[in-house]
Amino acid sequence: MEQLSDSDLVERAQKGDRQAFSDLLQRHYQNIYKLAYRWCGRQDDAQDVAQEVCVKLVGAIAGYRGQAAFSSWLYGITLNAARDFHRKKVRHDKREDTALDLDQFQTTVGNPENSLISSLIRRCIALLPDNLRMAVILVHGEGLNHLQAAQAQDCAEGTISWRLSQARKNLHTCLDRGDIS
Repeated sequence: MEQLSDSDLVERAQKGDRQAFSDLLQRHYQNIYKLAYRWCGRQDDAQDVAQEVCVKLVGAIAGYRGQAAFSSWLYGITLNAARDFHRKKVRHDKREDTALDLDQFQTTVGNPENSLISSLIRRCIALLPDNLRMAVILVHGEGLNHLQAAQAQDCAEGTISWRLSQARKNLHTCLDRGDIS
């Protein structure tokens, strides 16, 4: 049996085909969860965000026009849901624990010194403004190129390059100060 493309599944789902919608969700759920986890840094929160994305997708899929790859469009929805969840949580928890899990960024921790450095980097990434943090997560965490990250964030490719440059500057400053407050 031939596997349908995302475009075919989207088209069918937009026409009300529940099985096509289910197949599309099954195909992309792991990526939704993974991106939510990279943003939230906690399994429970990532599951909540992933479920929220699934619910939002029911209504949002009708608005997908194919101008970008479905996966890029879905990254945008996931990041927006994760950002909204994070803002609500910060208000509720007074920013109790917003650290990202550096394991998701292929960082290995081998000794106590590396553990401290990883913890500091994780905290510095968590302190980045949302738009810079999103760019870092999409490019360095998800492995997207600048164009794909731009499509996910609905901005120009050059904007992603600028955001990554700013993020590097902010991270250097944070690391130089040892600022984990």
